[in-house]
Amino acid sequence: MKKKMIGVFLIACDVILVNLAIFLAFYLRFDGAFNTGIASPYWDVYKDNIFSLTMLKIFIFYVFGMYKNLWKYASIEELFQIVLTSFVANAGVVTYMVISQQVLPRGIYILAFIMDVILIGSMRLSIRATRGIKENSLFSFGRRKEFKRVMIIGAGQAGALVIKELKNHDNLHSKAVAIIDDDDSKLGARINGVPVLGDRYHIKKVAEAKKIDEIIIAIPSSCKKEIKEIVEECSKTKCRLKIVPGIYELIDGQVSIKKIRDVDIEDLLGRDPVKVDLDEISDYLQDRIVLVTGGGGSIGSELCRQIAGFNPKKLIILDIYENNAYDIQNELLRKYPDLNLEVLIASVREKTRIEEIFKQYLPEMVFHAAAHKHVPLMENNPQEAIKNNVFGTKNVAECAHEYGVKRFVLISTDKAVNPTNIMGATKRVAEMIIQSLNIISKTEFVAVRFGNVLGSNGSVIPLFRRQIAEGGPVTVTHPEVTRYFMTIPEAVQLVIQAGAMAKGGEIFVLDMGEPVKIIDLARNLIRLSGFDPETDMPIKVTGLRPGEKLYEELLMEEEGLESTKHEKIFIGKPVFTDLKLLHRELDILKELIGENREEIKEYMVKMVPTYKRTS
Repeated sequence: MKKKMIGVFLIACDVILVNLAIFLAFYLRFDGAFNTGIASPYWDVYKDNIFSLTMLKIFIFYVFGMYKNLWKYASIEELFQIVLTSFVANAGVVTYMVISQQVLPRGIYILAFIMDVILIGSMRLSIRATRGIKENSLFSFGRRKEFKRVMIIGAGQAGALVIKELKNHDNLHSKAVAIIDDDDSKLGARINGVPVLGDRYHIKKVAEAKKIDEIIIAIPSSCKKEIKEIVEECSKTKCRLKIVPGIYELIDGQVSIKKIRDVDIEDLLGRDPVKVDLDEISDYLQDRIVLVTGGGGSIGSELCRQIAGFNPKKLIILDIYENNAYDIQNELLRKYPDLNLEVLIASVREKTRIEEIFKQYLPEMVFHAAAHKHVPLMENNPQEAIKNNVFGTKNVAECAHEYGVKRFVLISTDKAVNPTNIMGATKRVAEMIIQSLNIISKTEFVAVRFGNVLGSNGSVIPLFRRQIAEGGPVTVTHPEVTRYFMTIPEAVQLVIQAGAMAKGGEIFVLDMGEPVKIIDLARNLIRLSGFDPETDMPIKVTGLRPGEKLYEELLMEEEGLESTKHEKIFIGKPVFTDLKLLHRELDILKELIGENREEIKEYMVKMVPTYKRTS
């Protein structure tokens, strides 16, 4: 209703203004004597056609959307619209007068067009000016306190668009008051009325001086390393951080308020997006039947998301947890309605059920992500770790061999290297199983080994976030604990790329970048949440848990390391290929599953000579 009333008001104003424009045109053309002498017949022509000419202009204004715009947000684009619409409207008047064989001096048409632009443009833009005065007036002082004061990082096009978006969306209750940019030539300049006050090293100082509540990083073309450095500077303030996604994340390349997201811990890794060979990946996934075990988990579900984008003949998700499987099923069917998707609830521990699945679906590619991975839980439940990680892998791998799968990719872990816990030891045995099977099988068995993934189920990031939300303390097991980290999509992209490069028997090792101290990760996450570590949010050191290392490794000394054509993927040489010996040891291990935990762990030391028990 309010919008209709505004439209009626604008039409009424335009009826007056278009006639005032012609009146002024006559006044200027005939030096004020428009109703006498030579001007009189022309004035009579205008009076005879005043209704027709007015309605014609109003109709053209309506067709061109002059009554649909929200003029309180008017900008240069709306000014261009006024000029164009006024030109067309006056051209319509000329056409009408010619068709009706009536005459007005050419100067009247030109002056009327100019007056239309001035009068209608002034009226429209005055609405915008009135809004600005109202927002900044002393009368709105109490209301302005509710607005968040925002600092924009980046004085480029993205920054300008963010400022405009903030001005155009009152519901955001945000106002840009300062801009930061490293380009010295922009210092002191204003963008949409907001001043550039310094470079990245002035962020803290400007934030304090301007009482900034929120910082928006608006440099989508910058590399991850630069973003990391800027985020670290911003983290010295207590401001909430948001970021315009990178160009590679902006599918349509357009910046808008809806696409601005919170700065996350991933932005502090400082690594650029992974580059993959799409042609190579397509060759082995497109039109293939692909099975993902553990497809509802953190890594498994991301595998399914990315594999679905390569148009497999059929994607089979296998998981024991129906809730996880249900969630990824619904997500994929929404995003890929034509995807041939099959979701199976089954346990990799049950060899008969796995055989039925392989016999029925005959998968050509298998990504084996099903595993127990929680270190402390597996220390207390070694039987379960062995059932799932060892014999579950054995079941799936043997079926892959028996039913002629082309390629089998095991998702492994850095904890399999010189393991100090039962989880790592079981994953090393899983690697041994696929390496020894590769010798006798036509199936290409490979493993991909990487460290922690940010945000995965059971990782430290969700734990830290819960602890911060509860007011702390944030718990860290040891001040010197370091870990390698990747984002889930980054790790999965490299897993898929490694699968494309496989020839059989390899252990692919992913370049995880520089190791990160867990306590530094905790401090950064606390800062990103708007708190000061130790002062606002305490960090409590709890001591190493059973089986936990101070640092992780990605390669055993005897494996060596070979580079590949991909800069972030390396190959470790096979070090175990004795299938008969492994089968004998696995038979003994199977008998021990019902025994006590000590006997199981002792035998695992025998099977995995690099396993150094700590509990």
